[in-house]
Amino acid sequence: MAGVSAAERVLAALSAKGRMLATVESCTGGLVAAALTDIAGSSAVVERGFVTYSNAAKAELVGVPAALIEAHRAVSPEVARAMAEGGLAHSRADIAVAVTGIAGPGGSEFKPEGLVCFHAARRDGAALARRREFGAIGRAAVRARSVEEALEMVLALNEMASP
Repeated sequence: MAGVSAAERVLAALSAKGRMLATVESCTGGLVAAALTDIAGSSAVVERGFVTYSNAAKAELVGVPAALIEAHRAVSPEVARAMAEGGLAHSRADIAVAVTGIAGPGGSEFKPEGLVCFHAARRDGAALARRREFGAIGRAAVRARSVEEALEMVLALNEMASP
């Protein structure tokens, strides 16, 4: 579908299957939800969005255990999974997508700037996880690439067969 944005494709694909979406965002700060809700009619698909920028918000809004954050840190596949599962548990959505990362500047040897962990989960148990290292391309670019990645994951998960 040339000329159609990833957000438009997500809305059309989920709508065709009667599915609702929740977003659980840290480093993107709500940009995934914003990309979707910029489009008229998105309320048929976007159930809700959680901006869980702080560790406290991850715990309080979607139930990520503090011990999990302490053990793996916020930017980890384990926390991304817990965020997505918590998004499902705290919404009426059929699919939840979670994004947690280090947009920059900053980072460490083990968790460099541009590292982003994603998890998309479906209520029937289907799930996708990705870890991307975008590099030190700048805060805005990491966040933009993360939005694209999250939307592509939602599309892929929507098309996956049930487990």
